[in-house]
Amino acid sequence: MSATTLTPAPRTAGPDAAAAPHHRPFALVRHSAALAKRSLIKTWRTPEALIDVTLQPIIFLLIFVTIFGNAVAGSTSDYLQFLLPGILAQTIAQGAIAIGVNLNVDREKGIFDRFKSLPVPRSAPLIGAVLGDVVRYVIVAVVTLATGYAMGFRIGTDVWHAAAGCLLAVLFALSLSWVSVWVGMLARTSGSVQGIMFLLVMPLTFGSNVFVQTGDLPGWMQGFVDVNPLTHLVESMRGLFLGAPLGDHVWWTLAWCVAMVAVFMPLALRAYRRRV
Repeated sequence: MSATTLTPAPRTAGPDAAAAPHHRPFALVRHSAALAKRSLIKTWRTPEALIDVTLQPIIFLLIFVTIFGNAVAGSTSDYLQFLLPGILAQTIAQGAIAIGVNLNVDREKGIFDRFKSLPVPRSAPLIGAVLGDVVRYVIVAVVTLATGYAMGFRIGTDVWHAAAGCLLAVLFALSLSWVSVWVGMLARTSGSVQGIMFLLVMPLTFGSNVFVQTGDLPGWMQGFVDVNPLTHLVESMRGLFLGAPLGDHVWWTLAWCVAMVAVFMPLALRAYRRRV
């Protein structure tokens, strides 16, 4: 009696299997956008989380212009013109701290464990969270310019240059967010994330030309101010808002943005994969 060899029938790829390769390259974009929407909904339901990007620029402008305006620039109106781009840069840099704190909280609550069980790319939760923070940075720019306009600030160029300055600030904040995300993945508590990030952001803020011209600072400090990424961002916005000479500050700002993303995005994604 001869053995009969059964040959399995070839599988016919169904419509889902045929469509999978087509959609696979776009999976990261699709899932990141969905998680960015989740971040926006979370922000909408907790409006108190927007205090740092709404009230903070208003308070800073009022305090610094009123107290230091006459002493630094001779008049509050002149100092407002000089200070507003710096306050925008300072507030938008400090606003990037929140994403590291929020992601650290999500990790501690087990939110990332749920994402891990879903058929989504491993990097989508972090990328989605960063993209969702765009709204926060746009709010900073709108609130700062609206407050400054009410106080007497005026754009010295045109609306397109002003929009370019705001977009550059938002791009810088998104790039800086990856530093905060990396710290949020490494730190044990959300409080430590906030403390570490303030230690990083505060020297960038006060070791720059946000409040005074570089030439008015001590000589030993000017070298750091000249290479400070926040200095290049502030000078870029002063040029785009007020018509001051731009020099190569825009290119330096873009270079810093590329460097921060190239270095800290892979570090953040690696730390995320190791922790979850």
